[in-house]
Amino acid sequence: MLPLSDLPTILFRKYRPENLALILYQLRPAVDADCDRIADIWHTSASLPDVGPPLMPTYDDLRIRVDDEMANGWVVTIAEIGTEIIGFVAIRPSDRVLAELFLCPKHLGNGIGKVLLDHAKSQMPLGFTLFTTSKNARARHFYEREGLVVLREGRHPRAGHPITYYRWCGCR
Repeated sequence: MLPLSDLPTILFRKYRPENLALILYQLRPAVDADCDRIADIWHTSASLPDVGPPLMPTYDDLRIRVDDEMANGWVVTIAEIGTEIIGFVAIRPSDRVLAELFLCPKHLGNGIGKVLLDHAKSQMPLGFTLFTTSKNARARHFYEREGLVVLREGRHPRAGHPITYYRWCGCR
C-alpha cells in the first residue's frame, strides 16, 4: 500500500453526456489549509434530510472536530476540480475504519464518491467498517452497491440516532 502522498497527482475523468462535458478531478492528501472547506462540506452535506443527526452540530463544532480528528489519526484525502475542493474521505487505517465520506451536494451522482470509496479500499485492503445514518437511503444503497455488507443496526455514539454499521471484507 503506497501512501497517497507518495503518488503523483491522480486525475480522474468523468464524461457527463447530459452536458457533453468532461470533468477532470483529482485526489490529493488534505493539508491544514483545507480544514475550513472540509468542515463546510461535512456540515452542508450532513445537513441534508436524513443524512446527518437529528440535531446537526454547528459548522464551528465540526471545524473544531476536523482539527481534533486530524491530530488524532484521521488520514484525509481530498477530491477537487481545479482548486475547488468538492469532497473528502477520512480514514483511520490503523483501526480499519472509514470515518467520513462527504461530497458537495451539487457533485452527488458524478462518480466522485465511488472514487473516494475505492481510494479508502486501496488504503485498507484487508477491509474496514463504517456506519451511516439508517435513514440515509442514498448512502446505504451506495455502500451496498459497492460491496459493503450490513453488520448490524445500532445507535450513533455521539447523537444517539439509529445508524447502520457496514463492513467491507477487503481484497482476498
